[in-house]
Amino acid sequence: MSASELTAAELAEIERKYDPETAFRATGRYLGWGVSAALVVMSVYHFYASGFALIPELTHRGIHISFVLGLVFVLFGWRNTPTTDVAPAVWWRIQGVPYLDLLWAVLAVGAAMYLPLLPPEVVAQRVGNPNQTDIFMGTALLLLTLEAARRSVGPTLPIIAIVFILFALFGPWAPGALKHGGTSWLGLINHLYMTNQGIYGIAIGVMAKYVFLFILFGVLATRIGLGQLFIDLAMVIAGRYAGGPAKVAIFSSAFMGTISGSSIANTVTTGALTIPAMKKVGYSGRFAAAVEATSSTGGQITPPILGAAAFIMVEYLEIPLRDILAAALFPALLHYFGIFIMVHLEAKRLGLRGLTADEMPKLGLVLKQHWLSVIPLVILVYMILTGRTPDYAAVYGIIACVVVGLLNPVNRMTLYDLWDALAAGAKNTLAVGAAAATVGVVVGVVTLTGVGFRLGYVVVQTASDMGAVIGQIWPFSFASVAQWSLFLSLLLIAVACIIMGAGIPTTATYIILVAVAAPALAQQGIEPIVAHFFVFYYGVLADITPPVALAAYAAAGIAGSNPFETGNTAFRLGIAKALVPFVFVYSPSLLLVAEGFTWAAFGVTLVGAMIGIAGLGVAFSGYLLAPVKVWERWYIGLVSLLFVAPGLTTMALAAVLLAPMVWVQVRRARAGATLA
Repeated sequence: MSASELTAAELAEIERKYDPETAFRATGRYLGWGVSAALVVMSVYHFYASGFALIPELTHRGIHISFVLGLVFVLFGWRNTPTTDVAPAVWWRIQGVPYLDLLWAVLAVGAAMYLPLLPPEVVAQRVGNPNQTDIFMGTALLLLTLEAARRSVGPTLPIIAIVFILFALFGPWAPGALKHGGTSWLGLINHLYMTNQGIYGIAIGVMAKYVFLFILFGVLATRIGLGQLFIDLAMVIAGRYAGGPAKVAIFSSAFMGTISGSSIANTVTTGALTIPAMKKVGYSGRFAAAVEATSSTGGQITPPILGAAAFIMVEYLEIPLRDILAAALFPALLHYFGIFIMVHLEAKRLGLRGLTADEMPKLGLVLKQHWLSVIPLVILVYMILTGRTPDYAAVYGIIACVVVGLLNPVNRMTLYDLWDALAAGAKNTLAVGAAAATVGVVVGVVTLTGVGFRLGYVVVQTASDMGAVIGQIWPFSFASVAQWSLFLSLLLIAVACIIMGAGIPTTATYIILVAVAAPALAQQGIEPIVAHFFVFYYGVLADITPPVALAAYAAAGIAGSNPFETGNTAFRLGIAKALVPFVFVYSPSLLLVAEGFTWAAFGVTLVGAMIGIAGLGVAFSGYLLAPVKVWERWYIGLVSLLFVAPGLTTMALAAVLLAPMVWVQVRRARAGATLA
């Protein structure tokens, strides 16, 4: 079936297939009403708690976990497969849900709320000396959290958590530098359940305080027409130029990334329009799907949400959100610039047209119909930039969405629409919430055993040993052992981050990587904000890196292309995202707020990175002003890396080396030569 024939239901099925976070099972009518009511109550509670109430931290986190786990066991089946029909009635199932799952839901709610309902002084007395009830409730919550994560996000994250648990219990038998004294089950549960270093830790705290509100804001903003405004504006801006639909995909995905925290949802939302349009003007299905997947994944690094990782950075780095967003701005722009260059060159190489005037919306009509929908986003960004806390900004952004939705005469939202949006917003947080609680287990083991610093030592020592060997070989001996050690450390950590990020939500990936990979960067003397962005970028890259490139596979499902080939093409298109982290490690000025920032260093780094990324685009596409021979592509690609390396000396050398290729291209273009 072609992409143009896909219905809304079929697009939703594709999203459910490739995104385990949306693999909900169908329930009976009466249970469905109850679940819908619980989801709305969950949204209203978080809105009230963040905007108008002063609820103790442990209580707030406990309520959030109880909502998440209780609803996960109702809405996600044992096999993590979506269903559209209610399962047949049998003695062990009611309204499509097994009695056992309902029992797990009740037990999860009880275990999550047991500790918060105890008097604070009692909890303080039992930390370090939990009684049998504490151990039972802690064990139940730990096991149910792992199972909830398996159902909602897949097996990868729970397996990682189990490996860390085993590492904590069997530390005396661990190899080499990873060896430690170990702990008992009582000690493990005490740390993971009775303290704020485990399940009730920073991961679930940020979910309950910030992320939930921003996901809800994104759902409401889309419902009032902001998503459609983004797509229409992208078509007006870029649609008329060569290969226009592909450029529309870039702009619309960048816009959608400002309100969406999911690369797969972004892919399906914008790809339903852009992928058929790209195929219509002449792009292959593989290339069209790759463009959409890579552009949509860029939403994870686009301010103001950053796939919810921005709020974790606020907590870890203890700096204002506006500084995080400022640091994220230009790396995100470089990512989209890299995609744009390759898309443009591919269009020129194939001689593709843009959209005609009849195929594009009219700017005046677009603004007339949807201009009100941008007000909530303006309010949100304004409050963040003026120093308001993220939760405060999100609360007023949500209020603005509701007001605009109820009053907008063109795209008015009914009370039923509001109910449905509140339920959908809460529903979209369940998988991320279960993942955050599971990540708390991993982080808890890291703080209990100190494995993060141990792994950092292993990485740095391995890189130093490799650097010492390489440094003895000419011409690599021109770099010192310390320089090779840093570069190889970055390379090893980048590969580990991509592997770790395979099939795990962005927020969960980032938190794990900060705990286990960032210490290695810290031991190399890298500034904290730079280290955090480095591991974050490579964790996100997993969404378009085969063999687990979920965003690319979802796009391939729309385009009808080979998923693995689409993933390979998407990785090639996203090469800027793979290079930029190395750029800001060696020149932190690209992040704007890093220590030692100067406008001169920023300018040199940005210009060099743009030229280098453009050169790599030429190398990958095989076209500049005219076709490029194979050996020329290799030459241009290698020289382009010198531009990416920050510094006037390397840029000058690269310019001299690249000049002959530009001259050849000019002559070849004038002669109208081809390489056919």
